[in-house]
Amino acid sequence: RSGARLREVGTTNRTRVEDYEAAIGPETALVLRVHQSNFRQVGFTESPRLGALAQMAKRAGLPLVDDLGSGALVELEGEPTPASSLAAGSDLVCFSGDKLLGGPQAGIVAGAAELVERLRRHPLQRALRADKLSLAALEGTLALYLDRPDEIPVLRMLRESAEAVRARAETLAAAVGGSVEETVARVGGGALPLAELPSYACAVEEELSGPLRLHEPPVLAVVRDGRTLLDCRTLTDAEAGEVAEAVRACRSR
Repeated sequence: RSGARLREVGTTNRTRVEDYEAAIGPETALVLRVHQSNFRQVGFTESPRLGALAQMAKRAGLPLVDDLGSGALVELEGEPTPASSLAAGSDLVCFSGDKLLGGPQAGIVAGAAELVERLRRHPLQRALRADKLSLAALEGTLALYLDRPDEIPVLRMLRESAEAVRARAETLAAAVGGSVEETVARVGGGALPLAELPSYACAVEEELSGPLRLHEPPVLAVVRDGRTLLDCRTLTDAEAGEVAEAVRACRSR
């Protein structure tokens, strides 16, 4: 309960720098831009460039806060990164520790040291701060970005080549007597809502979908055109072996 009032500007599909500027008054504390991380607007739309918004905020003597939502640390499907936002003139950038970053659920604020320190001293910070386990998991994830980024599951799934996925699907299909099906993997909510990746699945009998969901551990698949599709983009090689064991176990019941 910060006591702040959030004032919306512009319209649903069109917002300009002038809309922000016209809304600034004597009680305005900051300018906030929120990225459409889990949906997209298409058609007759308009939004200001971050650099132009930063210049306007600077003229008004106000900090610019850019809420990126997912907060990818590397270039993915044109998603803005915290580094690019700060380079464009944001004073603070907010993003998630999970989702596209691939770590634990957490909220991260980065930017001007003076502003970050003001947040750190706020009474609510003690109640809302991440615990030590979350910080340890976040540190471990960030360390992987330095030399082994493909060990982060979400990055591996997003960046793996279609050929590697197909090879895994062929191995799984050979192990369970299935067939290889070309398919499309959709990244979906909270991250890249429109992104589609070429993928391959191992197709088995439709009637296995229910038993696979009840298996321990459960195996969730897509049922389409009378078949159960096991998409191999979301599997590691080791997990593909576990799925093969699950399929064989469900068939033997």
